[in-house]
Amino acid sequence: MNTRCICLCIALVSVAFVKSASAMEPKFEVEAPVYVDAREALSEPGEIDAWYQMLHGLREDFDQICGDTFCEGDYSNIQALRLVCSLQRSNRVIRQCVWTFAASHEEINPDNGRISVEPKVWRCKLPLAPKTTLSALLGAVSQQRPLYAKLPGTQVSIYDGLTECL
Repeated sequence: MNTRCICLCIALVSVAFVKSASAMEPKFEVEAPVYVDAREALSEPGEIDAWYQMLHGLREDFDQICGDTFCEGDYSNIQALRLVCSLQRSNRVIRQCVWTFAASHEEINPDNGRISVEPKVWRCKLPLAPKTTLSALLGAVSQQRPLYAKLPGTQVSIYDGLTECL
């Protein structure tokens, strides 16, 4: 019986030791990311509508001017792919917005019929002023032609930024 009691005591002490040791281990909490995709930060219905209206308006404006400006030469089929903005989760200040475009130039070899393709991708940064908030951007481009709207805190538009990129 004594042996049994000693074994039980050793077992209890071992369990207590393991529990106290695990309590002393540092606990790592997963912190929320500092920067997120602006779409993840949209919460109000009006803000969500404004975001998607901006995207639609920018694409529409680009499509209207493409043939007369950017879509000449070898890459005449430029397509707007996606506009993404990173913003600081805590204060909703935009760090950067990039609008991605793609195009291709194809040629047919007249001797063998093979097609050669030269793809091209552009990553165009929007010329935003430092500390531009998401709500300020959405407010500025809420007009009918968002591509030409002056960006908050600047004298330039998204169009001006594209002329430097495309």
